[in-house]
This record gives sequence, C-alpha cells and structure tokens, in this order.
Amino acid sequence: MRAAGTLINQFDGYRNATLNQINDPDRSLFWGVDIGGTQIKIGLVDSAGQTVFKASLPTDESDGPERAMDRISDLILDHETSNPEVTAAVAIGIGAPGPMDLSAGTLVEPPQLPSWNHFRIVHEMEVRTGRAISFQNDANAAAYGEFWLGSGQSDQSMLFLTLGTGVGGGIVTDGELVNGANSFAGEVGHMVIDPSPDARLCIWGGGRGQLEAYGSASAVSMLATQKLRAGASSCLAEKLLTEESVITAKQVHDAATQGDSFAIHIIDETARWLGIGITTLVHVLDPGSVVLGGAMNFGGENCPIGMRFLRGIIEEFRQHTFESVFSGTSIKFARLGPAAGYLGAAGYARKEYKAKNWSEA
Repeated sequence: MRAAGTLINQFDGYRNATLNQINDPDRSLFWGVDIGGTQIKIGLVDSAGQTVFKASLPTDESDGPERAMDRISDLILDHETSNPEVTAAVAIGIGAPGPMDLSAGTLVEPPQLPSWNHFRIVHEMEVRTGRAISFQNDANAAAYGEFWLGSGQSDQSMLFLTLGTGVGGGIVTDGELVNGANSFAGEVGHMVIDPSPDARLCIWGGGRGQLEAYGSASAVSMLATQKLRAGASSCLAEKLLTEESVITAKQVHDAATQGDSFAIHIIDETARWLGIGITTLVHVLDPGSVVLGGAMNFGGENCPIGMRFLRGIIEEFRQHTFESVFSGTSIKFARLGPAAGYLGAAGYARKEYKAKNWSEA
C-alpha cells in the first residue's frame, strides 16, 4: 500500500547502500523519523550514518496521530517491499516534540501537536511495523545526530541548542543523551534568564523571562516589531503596513546584510542573551562543546552577519565565565541542518539496538 500524502525531496541510493553494507560487517539499516508540527522527515540510514533513502510527509496535525502513524508505517513497509536489494531495517527511531513520557512511550501535551495529547506513539508504531522502536524528544534526537555525524563528532560531551520559533536543546554526556526524571532534560528554552516582573513572555504564553523569549526567531520578530512601532528608524519600518503586520527574523537578517544598523542591533542583542544563557548552562554541565542548530543562524558560518552573531555569543560567554572554562569550551554552528533530527533518531535506534544485541550475545 502506498503511503498517503505528498512525498518531498525523495531520493534513493541503493547502489551506495549495497556497497556500504558489503564494507560494513554489521550491514544493519535503521529508519529515523523526525515528527514536526507541519512536516515529518523520514530517512533510511546505514550503520555508518549514510542516508540511503529519504522522504517527507505533511504532518496534517488535525487528522490525528493514528492517521500519521498509518502514513509513516505505510511508507516504510512499502519502501522495503518494493526494494528487496536493500535489507529491511532492524529498528526505527522516532523524534517528536515534548513534553513526553519516555519510559511509557507516550507524548504528553505537545503544543505543536494538540491532537496528539497522551498518544502512545511507541506502541502504535510497534504494532504497525513489528520493529524495535527508539523514542526521543526531537531536539535530543537532533543533538545526537550532530554528536554522531555533525559538529560534535570529535567531542565526548556536547550541549546542543536549536534556534527556531522557540529554543530547544539536547545534552550528550560521555556519549549518552541526558533525558532526566521527567523526560524534560535539555528543554533549555524554558530556563529563566530574566527574573524581572516585566520580563518578556515566551511564544507559548507560559513562562516569563525564559530564554526562548530572548533568543529565538519569535523573540527577534517581537522585539523588532515593538521597537519599530515605537518609532525606531530602519529600512524595515515600511514593512509594517498594518497593525497586524510583524517583522520576521528573516527580514531582520536581510536588512542586516544591507547594513541596517537597527537590524544589526537586534541581532547583537539576541546574541547577548544567548551568550548569557549558554554561560549558565556551561557552568552547570561543563560539556566542552556547544553546538548551535536550527533555522535561526542568520546565514551561519557562510555569512558575515552569521559570524557576527556567533562572535557576539562567544564574547558574552567570555565576559561571564572563567578563563579556563572559556579556553576549554568551543561554540560552533551545527552542520547537518534539517537532517539532524532523522539522522539522530536513526543513530540512537542503532545505539540501543546494538547495546541490546551485545548484552544478549
């Protein structure tokens, strides 16, 4: 049965997969599934971390989680049936938005997926596929992807921040993801960095003074829009045509690349707050490596504004930490981009599968 929904960016690498499997004594394949509010990314990954097939489906959140599980499992099983030259995967890794109960294999009440509340995602995928299922918070999965294959490859421990509409995070310590007693570890966006009574509210409307109210794309949008409406001078002012109009983080980036001093100031202020938050996290965790992922990187290392943003974060960190900690900590951009989630989900499924097989051997 063909999976319903539109497949996007689909490709196959069977010849490479076959060669990799010949050279890899394990020869195992793993599916990685990265569930987002609007899109589900799916990848088939070999034991060396190479993607041999990938596709994406619309989440269609309002259709409910059961329908999404049907479409994901249909895609997986149909692909394996249609391509016998590639060995069927032995396990499936899933990354999904929190909060969640990892030990029970359930989502709790994810804001991005309101119709998925208290959904038994591990059980439902096991029933549909008959495979071992590994389950992680989506940001933790992306963190493990960067640790396994990306900017954290040479690190023993790593703190990962994903900068997007909000701020997510993941913690890897000595090669292990830190999940916490409540499956909530790594939710760095909810760390309080401003305790004042008039501190900003985060986009979800719950926490005041939290990092994602200062260091996310939604924070950039809110701050730029407020200041422009208060009369700040910028080439962005003309974009506020109505009271409903808002300035986006991308528009701030575009204006900054044109030399707009207001936009540059907004990015510098965002970097400062992120530097403060990272300082606190490093003082607690001492990971030695901080990796910045997500869409809000202002062009990343390939753009002068992106590098200014990174330098601003590093400089703020330097001002608030100890010299030995500063010299022993790297802060860098992620490498894997949108693929980090499904790669990390597959990678952690690989890790758990291998650990179980070795323990039973």
